[in-house]
Amino acid sequence: MDDRIIDPSALSREPHVEPEDAKETQEVKAQQALLNDVDPSLTDADQVAQALNVDPRTGLSSEEAKLRLDKFGPNELASAPPVPKWKKFLQQFQDPLVYLLLAATAISLVAWIIEKVNAAPGAEGEALPFDSIVIVLILIVNAILGYMQEAKAEEAVNALSEMTAPTSNVLRNGRVERINTTDIVPGDILVLGEGDTVPADGRLLAAASLRIAEASLTGESVPVGKKPATLDSAKALGDRANMVFNGTSVTQGTGRAIVTGTGMNTQVGKIADLLQSTEDEATPLQKEMNHVSKILGIAVCIIAVVVLLALAVLEGFHSVHDVIDSLLLAVSLAVAAVPEGLAAILTVVLALGVQRMAAHHAIVKKLHSVETLGSASVICSDKTGTLTRNEMTVERVVVPSGEVELTGTGYAPEGDMVSIDGSAVPENVANEVLATLGAGTLANDGELREGEKPGTWEIVGDPTEVSLVVAARKTHADKKFAHFDRVAEIPFTSERKRMSVIARNATDAGKLTVFAKGAPDVLLSYCDRIYVNGAIRKLTEGDRQDILDTVERLSREAYRTLGEAFRPLETDSLAQIPGIRTNSAGEISDISEQAEAIEAHLVWCGMVGIIDPPRTEVRDAVAEAHRAGIRTVMITGDHPLTAARIASDLGIIAKDGKALTGDELDAMDEAQLDKATSEVSVYARVAPEHKLKIVESLQRQGNIAAMTGDGVNDAPAVKSADIGVAMGITGTEVTKQSAKMILADDNFSTIVAAVREGRGIFDNIRKFLRYLLSSNVGEVFTVFFGVVFAGWLGIKNPESVGVTVPLLATQLLWINLLTDAAPALAMGVDPMTEDVMNRKPRKLTDRVIDGAMWGDIIYIGIIMAIVTLIGMDMHLTSGLFTDRSVDAMGHDAQMVEARTMGFTILVFAQLFNAIASRSHLQSAFVGLFSNKWLWGAIGLSIVLQLLVIYVPFLNTAFGTTPLPPMAWLECIGLAFFVLVASEIRKIFLRMRAKK
Repeated sequence: MDDRIIDPSALSREPHVEPEDAKETQEVKAQQALLNDVDPSLTDADQVAQALNVDPRTGLSSEEAKLRLDKFGPNELASAPPVPKWKKFLQQFQDPLVYLLLAATAISLVAWIIEKVNAAPGAEGEALPFDSIVIVLILIVNAILGYMQEAKAEEAVNALSEMTAPTSNVLRNGRVERINTTDIVPGDILVLGEGDTVPADGRLLAAASLRIAEASLTGESVPVGKKPATLDSAKALGDRANMVFNGTSVTQGTGRAIVTGTGMNTQVGKIADLLQSTEDEATPLQKEMNHVSKILGIAVCIIAVVVLLALAVLEGFHSVHDVIDSLLLAVSLAVAAVPEGLAAILTVVLALGVQRMAAHHAIVKKLHSVETLGSASVICSDKTGTLTRNEMTVERVVVPSGEVELTGTGYAPEGDMVSIDGSAVPENVANEVLATLGAGTLANDGELREGEKPGTWEIVGDPTEVSLVVAARKTHADKKFAHFDRVAEIPFTSERKRMSVIARNATDAGKLTVFAKGAPDVLLSYCDRIYVNGAIRKLTEGDRQDILDTVERLSREAYRTLGEAFRPLETDSLAQIPGIRTNSAGEISDISEQAEAIEAHLVWCGMVGIIDPPRTEVRDAVAEAHRAGIRTVMITGDHPLTAARIASDLGIIAKDGKALTGDELDAMDEAQLDKATSEVSVYARVAPEHKLKIVESLQRQGNIAAMTGDGVNDAPAVKSADIGVAMGITGTEVTKQSAKMILADDNFSTIVAAVREGRGIFDNIRKFLRYLLSSNVGEVFTVFFGVVFAGWLGIKNPESVGVTVPLLATQLLWINLLTDAAPALAMGVDPMTEDVMNRKPRKLTDRVIDGAMWGDIIYIGIIMAIVTLIGMDMHLTSGLFTDRSVDAMGHDAQMVEARTMGFTILVFAQLFNAIASRSHLQSAFVGLFSNKWLWGAIGLSIVLQLLVIYVPFLNTAFGTTPLPPMAWLECIGLAFFVLVASEIRKIFLRMRAKK
């Protein structure tokens, strides 16, 4: 061995604490020291393993892996440093509205200074600029609330990231274990299979038909074939056939590799800086909210300009005070118009909803995917494991001489072989059954092992393959074939629909035998002989037809069928297999690429019928989806009769419904395909590319399609679907990365539950938008009409000149702080209405705030302004509805009380509006007390408003005065009319809807 490579001391040195900014560099250098910077692609694999101090047959121990993780750091790319908390807090002030409010503060401060300077000797005035102080304090409180809400949302997103963290298979402690990708360390043995994302850089130890897509790293568009042979010279990255690289994906085959670099010490780590310049794009919902805010802002600016021009023409500006008062009025309108906490509340509501989904096994990777979920009109689902339990059990074995049943269910290897009629199983039938199950368990990558708890079993690999392993153990076929050792493999692919291995018989001079399994109709086409009564004879057309008839019979009985075959090769050398191609040195480059020679002249030995019962809850979920206007489509690689039987049992199609096959889809043009997908709901014997065809066809018809997937070849269809859904248990990492949602339990019912939750979240977003915008529009109308009709309402003192605003900017800010935050947030977690799944799906082109909602907003806004101004008018001597007992108070004192009335009425009107806004049509009194959070928010708002009215120093800060008991009756009575007016409007809307 080259002694430059090995440095055992690098593995045993104690880790020492480095400065944070040097930590990554030190970890990279420590990894490089393991190999002394030698290129592992030019070094024999055994030497690389020795340098990394690992046995490729057993992998690292858990203890050693932990030591290396501490020394070399987690297997992750360096990310941008987190934004400090103080900077996040200051970012709350980076908003045009805040700049506007700061301008208001400056204007108010200038006004106070001018008043102090020009005040007559001995005249009383404000000792401090309370308006300016209050605006600044409210801004700080608002920033604190915004920061807390964003922190909550960020916490939820981080929790989702942990749930969707990638995992990888490694060999540790002598067994294959699935661990978090971040825990992989140099020296780990990667166990790679189709659909895996390569989690680190590594040197190949073994490979079978291994092809890896490296476009993300090298730009090579075609998957690259990989082989473990040592390179004879240094090669470019894309030509290192014996290396695998972090971030690439396995498209075919299997392999094992020893990790040579993790984290920043990988090829992708060297270009990581180029990957960190992306920014989050605004979601459609956020874009619409920004659009609404701009519309409101423009409208308020226009209103403010019109009001200022009207005041200039009608009243004139007689002093600096008039100009300042007018500017303060403009600021008041701006403050009233825009709901400051809208963006933060929207994010928190989405985050809370997504957390609820995650608790029910639906992990949504991006918050904005919730918008699409509620709009789903078609759900395309795999059958196995999603519509069925994925508890594969071999129940029938059909061989040329007869048929038997295997007892026992699930993965416990407990059961017996019995005949269908209950009689003893003939010896010749039993031998053929053992041969069939032996072939199935050898042409197999599944693994069954005992769980940590006694009596429990764990499976590794595909459940269908493991069911064959279980069946072999039940009948002891595994022991009968234990003397066979695998020497080569031609892996299963969704296109081939079969798998073959070449095994060496240790009891027969090392002679080789091919064992194969696959779809019976496909595998049968490669067979020309049959194993009957212990002998091999020619396969006749009659035999072939009998086998196909049996496939149809089992399929009608809802069995999934797999055929098994073998072929004795009568040689102990792979190079001597008839038809095998070798190079000039007599070596075989890659036997997995020579399937035509290996899989010719196979001997049919039998087939198994695997039962996978439908999930009991799926039928109800399909029915619920149908009521919601959502069509369920089943897509499977199984036999058409099996697919149709399962689909009819689940209510997806009628009892006499048919399934379309992949071959039939291939024969259709685009128009025929669109017609078929609009009518047919079951597709069988399909390949992954057919899934993509089906999704694109459904989308052309205007559907919002959800598509499930698990294999690597499903990734394009999953990515193209409006809602790509990956399987959390059986799904490959490539598919999970392409999906928008991951099912932690692989259950179809979870998709329907997620759609229901998505609709509920969207309904709640509309509720709090209706509430926030109608409340803020009510404030705008109050200020606008209060200025325009100030003379009639008694707001303006007839003996004075200049502008008098109905409500102060500080009061409007307080109202927004009080009613925009807690009640709106509480409405975001409002319980779902009973009819949420009795409506047709929402189109993505539908506006969140549609014409009907704008009608609600303007109607409630006007009512709110009217009752507020009436309440103020009742406490002013020159108004329309004046209480004459206030004559002696003087106009300034009357305005303080009138503003307190208007201020309080507006707060209570908005709280009643929160109750009314929970539905566009349904009465507020239906489920009145179902949202405890909303009532808690209302109670908190009332307590805080009482403090502003009855605490003396807050009276000074907010320009309020204590109200007598009778005034409270007026406040609550007038505010309650908002709820009454809303109920009257809903009655008319419901009547119109019925017509």
